[in-house]
Amino acid sequence: MINAADVIASLRARDIENTGHGPLYRRLQVALKAIIDDGVLKVQDALPSERDLATELNISRVTVRNAVRALVEDGVLVQRHGAGTFVAPRVEQALSRLTSFTEDMTTRGLQPGAIWLEKSVGHASPEEAMALNLSPGTEVSRLRRLRTANDKPMALEFAVLPRAFLPSPEDVDKSLYDALARHGKKPDRALQRLRAELFDAETAKILGVPEGSAALYIERRSFLANGTPVEFTRSYYRGDSYDFIAEMQVDAR
Repeated sequence: MINAADVIASLRARDIENTGHGPLYRRLQVALKAIIDDGVLKVQDALPSERDLATELNISRVTVRNAVRALVEDGVLVQRHGAGTFVAPRVEQALSRLTSFTEDMTTRGLQPGAIWLEKSVGHASPEEAMALNLSPGTEVSRLRRLRTANDKPMALEFAVLPRAFLPSPEDVDKSLYDALARHGKKPDRALQRLRAELFDAETAKILGVPEGSAALYIERRSFLANGTPVEFTRSYYRGDSYDFIAEMQVDAR
């Protein structure tokens, strides 16, 4: 566990009163984020108390409180009633394996959850029909949900599947892939496209982050073993809480 004295020393070294621009609490916010990014404070490490930070850095408790509140709102820190303030967990997902969100969270000791925003049946849009190799107007099941880990919003996900593979969206409880497995239609492989975006006002509000925050936009097309498309999913992940990891090797040639 991190020593509070090391945190104070790292913050003092950044000389926030004479470095940077803007209000003092913003400079403290930047300094705290920097020592987290540098590994001085790691996931689940506790911050020194507001009183200790204020006293040791010779700043007001209001300044400390505002800096901490901003980092909590950004998802960098998490406050636990009666316990203190801690560095929030980040989720890492390897790009080489096809796993569901539920599997990702469970293997990391986090409690996966979902808040359903839509379960419906309709006709495939031109974009959906193209992605799933369907005839125009084919019926599809649609799923829109807010994905959470330990009750923290992590991603907004919109999945579309042919009704031939998922007759009713109500068949999905927690895991879409579990539901597909029950129908003998669990994907065998997938193609993903990732790009950086900024959250618009509506999506930011749903995920509880400021408008314009960093987002990872991901499109996934999943296929059965015979190459038939089974899933077209578009997701917006919080850039402050989710990392995608790719392992690469040097070409021997």
